[in-house]
Amino acid sequence: MKKYERAWLMKSEPCCYSIDDLMRDGVTPWEGVRNYQARNFMWRDMKVGDLVFFYHSNEKPSHIAGLGEVASEPYPDKTQFDPKDEYFDPKATKEKPRWFLVDVKFKEKFAEPITLPQLKLDPDFATLPLLQKGSRLSILPINSIHAELLVEIGRSV
Repeated sequence: MKKYERAWLMKSEPCCYSIDDLMRDGVTPWEGVRNYQARNFMWRDMKVGDLVFFYHSNEKPSHIAGLGEVASEPYPDKTQFDPKDEYFDPKATKEKPRWFLVDVKFKEKFAEPITLPQLKLDPDFATLPLLQKGSRLSILPINSIHAELLVEIGRSV
């Protein structure tokens, strides 16, 4: 078995939820995802113990700030049922939820983040989903080769 059989890049804007927030909380539900492909990654593909690269988007520069891991099986995102919540979905019911999430657990914060410009300059990451044109998903799969390289870079400082 490969060292990182399954790994994921999960994006969050640091003004909403940062790696420091995850470090403080220890574990958090990854709620509010409203893209079917990203939802399906959590619902169908993620497994407890999968590695998570915590990515700060809309930052200057955007960067991978640290690591987490998938800490739960998927379950319905409660925000879909709350009419007062920004992620409310009137088509979702408790009998037939539409949106699922997993809990993410803090593992480590990198001393120096891995920046998007740094990744773009490294030919080893040419096929990284984050760098593909039109890649805007909030959750992206990371292959085991890229995962090992990213962990090595993140821990090299």
